[in-house]
Amino acid sequence: MTAKTITVKLKKSTIKCTEKQKATVRGLGLRKTGSSKTLENTSAVRGMIKKVIHLLDIQE
Repeated sequence: MTAKTITVKLKKSTIKCTEKQKATVRGLGLRKTGSSKTLENTSAVRGMIKKVIHLLDIQE
């Protein structure tokens, strides 16, 4: 069985990102560069992570 939670960390700034990408990062609960959040491993969260994977560090 897979892990129930995923830890995401914002490793890059969202300055040059589109508004949709900024909204996705905010939706994941991340604010500043270096902030991290532990989230449930659901398909909705996985989809959000996939949209901004280039900005994040992910640990399962």
